[in-house]
Amino acid sequence: MKEGPDISLLASLIGDPARANMLLALLSGKALTATELSAEAGVTIQTASAHLKKLEAVELLCLRKQGRHKYFTLADADVAGVLESLMGLAAKRGLMRTRTGPKDPALRKARVCYNHLAGELGVSVYDGMLNSGYIAEDGDLVDLLPAGADFVEAFGIDLQSLNIMRRPLCKSCLDWSARRTHLAGALGTAFLARFYELGWASRDAGSRVIRFTANGEKQLLKTFASDPQ
Repeated sequence: MKEGPDISLLASLIGDPARANMLLALLSGKALTATELSAEAGVTIQTASAHLKKLEAVELLCLRKQGRHKYFTLADADVAGVLESLMGLAAKRGLMRTRTGPKDPALRKARVCYNHLAGELGVSVYDGMLNSGYIAEDGDLVDLLPAGADFVEAFGIDLQSLNIMRRPLCKSCLDWSARRTHLAGALGTAFLARFYELGWASRDAGSRVIRFTANGEKQLLKTFASDPQ
């Protein structure tokens, strides 16, 4: 038996259709109950509970208790990144379900990917940062350059507080609908929070859709100097 990380176990846990549906439902970043996740998976609550125990055992999920209620979330941004990457790879290879989503133009344009901006406008932010010399790519690695640090601070984000976090500052994330890169990591999360704070955008209740106001979209494209693809 070969030594090293057991990717076959991880793949089998994610690859089950019911478990995959539950994990993808949690990509919204919203905590869901076992009942809600059973509906997403199309299985009984008892079956969903069995699936959730398996996912929790390998720390793909976290269980949070609020009073008598139990809620599930993705364990961390690493899990979200793997799911988004798998969706992007499946889309590139033409491995689509009958419902080839997102059909909703609003989801394609701007949506939350765990805790950062995805969709066409998310790609625009990344492209703008790259074209302006604020970030540099080295394969899947993304570095914030000195000019980018100045830009981030001028945009109203406390870069020092981001640098002391355990999570990576900048991280590439393959956008499965645009099939291009958007920005994840602590900076990606901070950008989305700043967009909300400025009143440029808001999150649709019960949905992954992020809606930018007309002025908000105009300001975003002007600030990052990139049109959506």
